[in-house]
Amino acid sequence: MKSIKLLIILFLLISAVHSQESQKQLHEYLKIAAENNPGLRAQFSRYMAELQKAPQAGALPDPAVAFGWFIQPVETRMGPQQLKISASQMFPWFGTLRARENAAVRQAQAEYHTFLNAKSRLFHEVRSTWYDLYVNRRAAEITRENLELLHSFQKLAQAKISAGTVSAVDEYRIEMEIGDLQNQLTLLQDQGVTLKTAFNNLLNKDASTVKTPDTLQTTDLAMSKSEIADSIRINNHRLQRLREQQSARASRITAAQKAGAPSFTLGLDYTFIGEGEDNLPGTDAFVFPKLGIRLPLYRNKYRAMVDEATYQQTAAVEEEADAENDLESMLERAWTDYQDADRRIDLYTRQLQLARQALNLLETEYSTGSSGFEEVLRMERKSLKYGLELERARADKQTAISFITFLTGR
Repeated sequence: MKSIKLLIILFLLISAVHSQESQKQLHEYLKIAAENNPGLRAQFSRYMAELQKAPQAGALPDPAVAFGWFIQPVETRMGPQQLKISASQMFPWFGTLRARENAAVRQAQAEYHTFLNAKSRLFHEVRSTWYDLYVNRRAAEITRENLELLHSFQKLAQAKISAGTVSAVDEYRIEMEIGDLQNQLTLLQDQGVTLKTAFNNLLNKDASTVKTPDTLQTTDLAMSKSEIADSIRINNHRLQRLREQQSARASRITAAQKAGAPSFTLGLDYTFIGEGEDNLPGTDAFVFPKLGIRLPLYRNKYRAMVDEATYQQTAAVEEEADAENDLESMLERAWTDYQDADRRIDLYTRQLQLARQALNLLETEYSTGSSGFEEVLRMERKSLKYGLELERARADKQTAISFITFLTGR
């Protein structure tokens, strides 16, 4: 009894080690994808480009400098005017530049959440494709095991045919079943090549062997459904992007309102005075300051600017509400998939165990002549089906968890 307990503990420890190794390998794949995926790098570059708009929006207009040369010098009391230099700087209404800069910063933050959402989606695609690769490999292994089993049945049938106890039809049935499984195995191998190509493309690396675990260890969600829904409302990057856009458009409303206020221009003129009869040689006349005011008299343009920004903000608010409804529906579907996969794991674990036990009994009965070969083949198909369905259910459960993780912004 003690030895059995020790064996069980040893088995659990080995399973835990394999699970940790497989998770470590998956994390390594996620790291490679984050560093190499060209779509994600492009999205990050778009964020960096958006970030550069803030200094542009918050900067003063370029100063203006003008030079004037008098073709015919203008005689003044101080002497003839020969050259004039003017410099001026326009200043928008107070707070205009700050509002524009805030809008640009918020828009950059919205683009950053677009990048984070793309990263989370990429991670989900990597995980789900990795799970599909696991199912493909295990399906091929299970199919090979069933082929070996059929070959053993074939030898048994040939012996019984030689003894004259059964008809040659049994061997024909086995050959037909073997042909079907070989065709299925070839299809699985072709699908494996396609999945490997898709997986390596997500990582943006050359074709290489993808490591998957011998047995996929399933996990459970750490949060309840209501806690997950709250996390989505707070942390989902799609919603955060829309909230940042609302803030950006609120700042644009402020900037549009201030654009309709007066702006000021300060400047100076420096005039070079030539030598005249009544002045000292090279005397200059310095004039300062020069003040200008721009009066926005045509108000329709500025009212339209404010209305445009207001409608855009309203659209962002409505879009956020629509996104929340959409995400709630996604969570419901993912939660259903998660529960369904969990139930299927329990079901197919039991069904597979029963099918294997029944197959062993039928094989014994067939060898003794008390059972027909049709029952053996039928149970062999069930054993194959339950084995494949169990692996599919394990992968589906982890894929559902991965998608829910993506919805929560992780």
